[in-house]
Amino acid sequence: KHPPKNWGDVNVFGNLDPNGEFVVSTRVRCGRSLEGYPFNPCLTEEQYKEMEQKVSSTLSGLEGELKGTFYPLTGMSKEVQQKLIDDHFLFKEGDRFLQAANACRFWPTGRGIYHNDAKTFLVWCNEEDHLRIISMQMGGDLGQVYRRLVTAVNEIEKRLPFSHHDRLGFLTFCPTNLGTTVPASVHIKVPE
Repeated sequence: KHPPKNWGDVNVFGNLDPNGEFVVSTRVRCGRSLEGYPFNPCLTEEQYKEMEQKVSSTLSGLEGELKGTFYPLTGMSKEVQQKLIDDHFLFKEGDRFLQAANACRFWPTGRGIYHNDAKTFLVWCNEEDHLRIISMQMGGDLGQVYRRLVTAVNEIEKRLPFSHHDRLGFLTFCPTNLGTTVPASVHIKVPE
């Protein structure tokens, strides 16, 4: 049996690099599937549209640090697209593995990107997973990044139930992400 959801003490993490000598940026993310919907290869075009509407509506209700804007991929202007590319936020149609798994059907229908005003919180809608929830920022303050992610996931889950299995944990399209689905990473400066 998979242990119950437990984010632990969100205040236990601090700044990994308080002097800013080594860590360029810090990121913590998680994937979530929405309860009642199949994985991407089995979604209909209508389900993609329905999910995008639910996700957009839910995210538009976020407040405070998480408040931001949802950008649907369908009908996106070249200016918005270029801005999201410049910010390294825009995801592209899946790689050959996702395409071979039939996970890119009806592209770009039902896909979108949300980011907060500070650009430290993102949600990808219907890329590989139904939701890819990302908290990130420059520097090494893992504590701040982690707390933001936990707050965001809890707020979203109040409005959109996630798929969960007693033995496997949170369900995701790729089995390597099952369970907590939460990896953390840092970009570091490497000496020449």
